Amino acid sequence: MTDAEPASPPWIQLAFETGTHSVQALEDALQASGAVAVTLEDAADDPVLEPGPGETPLWKQTRVTGLYDGRTMDLPAVEQAMQRALATPHLPPYRASPLEQRDWVRAWMDHYHPMRFGEGLWVCPSHLTPPDPSATTIMMDPGLAFGTGTHATTALCLEWLSAQRVTGWSVVDYGCGSGILAIAALLLGARHALALDIDPQALMSTRTNAERNGVLQRVQVSFPDDIEPQPSDLVMANILAGPLLALRDRLSARVRPGGKLIMSGLLSRHANEIEQTYRNAFDFGPRLQRDDWILLDGTRRALV
Repeated sequence: MTDAEPASPPWIQLAFETGTHSVQALEDALQASGAVAVTLEDAADDPVLEPGPGETPLWKQTRVTGLYDGRTMDLPAVEQAMQRALATPHLPPYRASPLEQRDWVRAWMDHYHPMRFGEGLWVCPSHLTPPDPSATTIMMDPGLAFGTGTHATTALCLEWLSAQRVTGWSVVDYGCGSGILAIAALLLGARHALALDIDPQALMSTRTNAERNGVLQRVQVSFPDDIEPQPSDLVMANILAGPLLALRDRLSARVRPGGKLIMSGLLSRHANEIEQTYRNAFDFGPRLQRDDWILLDGTRRALV
């Protein structure tokens, strides 16, 4: 006889919903009370795709969830530990619930499938075979950094790229996240890519994905302030409207005369303001739209 496989522990999760002012305190309190993991999620369908420089990417209403081993968890003791950590006699409202027993790796693999953008560009999870051997395929799995093609803004950028002739171009992916746009441009023939982000996890993810796709030698990964601006053929900025407004001069300086600037992390209600802000240096073509998200396509005018 062989020993039976040990049963998976029954996991218990405590979920708090709160404003951004107390998120860090709750996260610290959950960890202090013995949580084996703490996750932050949007609790109000308020997407944050890319924070501004120096900002923490939180939502107006955030769900902070602590995960505990149900075999050893003592709820009254957890509450007391959190009260001590928060220096309060009363915890904010929370919901305690068992976590469904699932094969989470299998669930992820069942959820993600190859996606096509334009005529010949695919994004394919690493556990699957690319569906079209003749097409350009990015091998990409979900990770800590934003960008696998599932969000409308990333999809707009990938569709735009798939319709361009970028052979030999120099490219900047500003707010690179997973590095998917830089990698796509390189696989489509770009000569060199500069991938910039303020998040160390994004830089790590970009390097990993670039190596997986065989383009690591042609991409430079860096924090924005560590690289002197050099005019490039294409700058891609899939970041929110606020940072796009704040970064006008910095992004403009990275585009050569006649080069392209595409901006895609903005909702339709912000498109006019963004376009007007950049119009002194760029001529804009037709907008691309998916759901309520917009891609602006600008061409840098000659310097006067």
